[in-house]
Amino acid sequence: MNPIITRRSFLGNTTLVGAGLAAGSLFAVEPSAGAQKLKFGVIGCGGRGSAAVKDFMAACKILGCEAELVAAGDAFKDKADALGKAHKLAPERCFGGFDNYKNVIASGCDYVLMATPPSFRPLHFDAAVEAGKHCFIEKPVAVDPVGARAVIATGEKAKAKGLAVVAGTQRRHMAEYLRNKALIDAGAIGEIKGGVVQWNGTVPWIKRRNEGESNASYLARNWLNFNELSGDHIVEQHVHNLDVAVWFLGRLPVTAIGFGGRARRETGNMFDFFSVDLDFGDDVHIHSQCRQLAGSYGRIGELFTGTEGVCYGGGKLKGKEVSIPEIKLDTDNGQVQEHVDMIRSVMTGKPINDAKSIAESTLVAIMGRIAAYTGELVRWNDLVKNTESPHYNYACTPTALDFEKGEVTLPAEVPPIPGKA
Repeated sequence: MNPIITRRSFLGNTTLVGAGLAAGSLFAVEPSAGAQKLKFGVIGCGGRGSAAVKDFMAACKILGCEAELVAAGDAFKDKADALGKAHKLAPERCFGGFDNYKNVIASGCDYVLMATPPSFRPLHFDAAVEAGKHCFIEKPVAVDPVGARAVIATGEKAKAKGLAVVAGTQRRHMAEYLRNKALIDAGAIGEIKGGVVQWNGTVPWIKRRNEGESNASYLARNWLNFNELSGDHIVEQHVHNLDVAVWFLGRLPVTAIGFGGRARRETGNMFDFFSVDLDFGDDVHIHSQCRQLAGSYGRIGELFTGTEGVCYGGGKLKGKEVSIPEIKLDTDNGQVQEHVDMIRSVMTGKPINDAKSIAESTLVAIMGRIAAYTGELVRWNDLVKNTESPHYNYACTPTALDFEKGEVTLPAEVPPIPGKA
């Protein structure tokens, strides 16, 4: 049995355990001021936002803190009201409209949880950081290169202000993934030479347009099925697996080439499936595969082949026997642990900042989407450095600010055509 890692041994073995390991999640740190009351607000009160509220409260309970929800906001006020009622929040603390985030941020909260459609994340994140709030930003954090780079820039502002930023990439806060990452860093499977990451499932939901409904309302309700708001499912959902690939390899892809298509989707303008080859350089290729098709075989996970073994994401690892410290977290629930890690990092004066890592993983997914939509070979530098590339300044419309101004133009409900997009 490997010894349980202590604070001193952790600090001496950071490179062994891996850069993705959340500082503070391996050892108990009691809140310095006893039972604290942590005031928080939530922007986006759908299923994910409602769950994030419960996760934050569970994290506070683990840390011996008292959680106080002080504001809830959603574009649709009835959703904010419903969440508020469930948590005994005063009606005047529940806000509607596309500018609801301003009221949540101004509510006196110290932490802001963001679970709106991804296209709104760059704007809301920047507003929260400007106001000095610690942030939980649900994945993905953008739908285009402009937005992703904005999140990276805002993350740097957060770092300068000493604010914590934790993303909803819960695999980075799960013991089985952390353990495999540590084993890989210690050489258990040798050098990773390739692999496949997959999210093959079904369309989570669709929303039909109501008679007389505005474009803004319809888009916001059916956001999951429009790439302008969700980024398409390669970004909105498959980003989890792509994030694991970037994390485990410790570097970003150089190019992407791929394809996709649509045959059965009933609303919106997204693809049903994607198949993308990600070239990480040094002859290392990762196959990114995702689809949302009912009646088809489902598989979600990651596989990495090394020179001396193989790793199945957070599952089985076969390779050399190496020694790593034992990893013990506060909970088996990664979606709660990520909040524990965020709060504990603030309490210990070492705020986590995931902004850059989640923005880069989001960009990897966006790069794959652009490659499939256009049929082109897309280079990483096209998104982050090459200002002459048409992809560098690619921004989806309508933007978050467009929604605040009133009615928006509805994107065509037809998918892109590779070679003509």
